[in-house]
Amino acid sequence: MKDQNKRHKQAKVLRIFRKIHRTTGALLFVFFFFVSVTGVLLGWKKHSGGLIMAKSYKGTSTHLKDWLPLDSLHKNACKILHDSVSPGLSLELDRIDVRKSKGMVKFIFKDHYWGVQLDGVTGQLLHIERRRSDFIENIHDGSILDNYFGNTGGYIKLFYTSVMGLALLIFTITGFWLWYGPKRMRKSTSGH
Repeated sequence: MKDQNKRHKQAKVLRIFRKIHRTTGALLFVFFFFVSVTGVLLGWKKHSGGLIMAKSYKGTSTHLKDWLPLDSLHKNACKILHDSVSPGLSLELDRIDVRKSKGMVKFIFKDHYWGVQLDGVTGQLLHIERRRSDFIENIHDGSILDNYFGNTGGYIKLFYTSVMGLALLIFTITGFWLWYGPKRMRKSTSGH
């Protein structure tokens, strides 16, 4: 009788874990789909032949003393962006990526997914890039929703990553138990 009660308790725990696993999976299926697809794309970004992430081009000199001042380079990048892509695009910067070892500076703009690579010495255009990897990353971490709704605090991203992280933890625990629980039950049954 004692073994039967123990077996019923184990079976009940298994049913609860199965229900949690199934319900969580059903509720978060779409989000897991986006996280997994974007995760694969981000893993391949440097090996995509420039499709996901543009290569970094080389400038003429790696010696910073030869370079133009950043404000001059910034003006060039803004002019090139407006002349080559669209005069209506915002010129607000997200970041400036100085690649001393390549003699190049990337200007990455904030409100759209464009970047401009310039030679640090001449200020000449090396490459205009569509920042697909940034777009994919924003989908992956949920910050695209913060951008869409104009939320500057990143609270949607925080909520999204917390839910997805906790869901992955729950899936790991319940998945392990769904695999291990029946083995444990069979072992306890065959042991007597």
